Amino acid sequence: MNTIQKKIWMLAGIVIVMMFAIWLALTFYNQKMQDQYNDILERYLQMNEVTASSQQTVTNLNDHLSNPTARSATTLVSSQQRLQDAQASLLELRNADNEFSLTNYSNMIESFTETVERSVTFSEQGENDIAASEFTEANRMSVYISEMTLSIFNSELRTYERFYRDIIRQSQELNTMGILLLSLTSVLLLLFTYLFSLSITKPVHQLTKAANELAKGRFDQPIRVNSNDEISFLAKTFDHMRVNINKLILEIQQKAQVESELQESQLLLQQSQMRHLQSQINPHFLFNTLNTLSKKAYLDGAEDTSDLLVSVAGLLRYNLKRLDHTVTLEEESHVLRQYMDIQKARFSDRLTFHIDLDASALVYQMPSLTLQPLIENAVIHGIEPKEDDGEIWFRIKDEDQHIRIEIEDNGEGMDRDKIEQLLKGGITPQEGHATGIGFANVAKRLQLFYGRDNVVEIESLPKCGTKIILKLPKVMEVESYV
Repeated sequence: MNTIQKKIWMLAGIVIVMMFAIWLALTFYNQKMQDQYNDILERYLQMNEVTASSQQTVTNLNDHLSNPTARSATTLVSSQQRLQDAQASLLELRNADNEFSLTNYSNMIESFTETVERSVTFSEQGENDIAASEFTEANRMSVYISEMTLSIFNSELRTYERFYRDIIRQSQELNTMGILLLSLTSVLLLLFTYLFSLSITKPVHQLTKAANELAKGRFDQPIRVNSNDEISFLAKTFDHMRVNINKLILEIQQKAQVESELQESQLLLQQSQMRHLQSQINPHFLFNTLNTLSKKAYLDGAEDTSDLLVSVAGLLRYNLKRLDHTVTLEEESHVLRQYMDIQKARFSDRLTFHIDLDASALVYQMPSLTLQPLIENAVIHGIEPKEDDGEIWFRIKDEDQHIRIEIEDNGEGMDRDKIEQLLKGGITPQEGHATGIGFANVAKRLQLFYGRDNVVEIESLPKCGTKIILKLPKVMEVESYV
């Protein structure tokens, strides 16, 4: 797989190679022209060196003949050596066109050198006239060497005229080639840059388009990106995420449908069970029987038994009401008192019931048969395990935004795991419950009725009792909520 970093390095490598190739071509042609110029210039400088050396030798010879000293002699010898070196370098300039001219030129230099030496010899021997004659000859030969140098220059110019024109033409071609190479390089770089940017921006554009489709909720369209780098891997991962999300949405829809059907089935089952219970015994017959027993117990002097029977009859009448009806907090509190009267008769001194009700809060509505299952939990799980000193507190407070209901016991309490199980319905009602309605069912009914999730709280610690707190919105004049 080609990575984006590899593509960037590839583009940089192409640019470097092209620049290096251009530099090599320009350097090669430039060096070739420079070598040609240096060769021609070297020829002219060498011939000019012969002329300059011969003239300098004549000047030094004149000084030595006029005033022969060791210094003038050394200077003369030095200029002669310089002339001989220049003569030796002329051998490198020979070619088929100038071989004859350079041979005569070299012979002329040798004759000039011999004439200078003879003039010095005659001067040392005291033959000044002959020395002067030789000096005149040397001077004449120096002039002839200069003229012959100019003649060779002219011959060289005629010989290398075509060569000079080739150099000029190559210089012009070099400029043209530089412009062409620059233009070609610019076009290629623009082409490579466009292809490189297209290889990155096109997949990104495809991925962005796919993301927009997902944002519109179209999870059924596959994501396809034509690339072989990290963007392709990202697109495949994105498509895999799309498939998973689509599957999850379908699963949630199916689960929601199943849950809806299950709730409807449970509701129908509860209604069926309630109708079945109601149909087993004629409620009026049962209430009349309990009232008859209560009156007979009262006539027999068993007032406590009479009160207990009244509480049982009231509790039974209340429990046979439909669960989809609402009641006031006052009605719910009244039946809760009747239930606690029965439990106090059962536990005697083992149970103390404290009640604190705010009268202004008792007019508000709530689902029927809500508080009794909660107080049953406090009795069964909190008071029954204790041998004595069992206490239950029931409080209703009217607060600014809601009604606060507290049911508290001083029983065994529970840990956080058990609280979570209780809220999730993991603990089923025991046989001691009069209603058979679990805590989770009560919490669910309250959440559905008020349309809020945070209506029920539990505060409890092991060995420290349990407090159930209901925070209910203030609702009035509701008859049915199903």
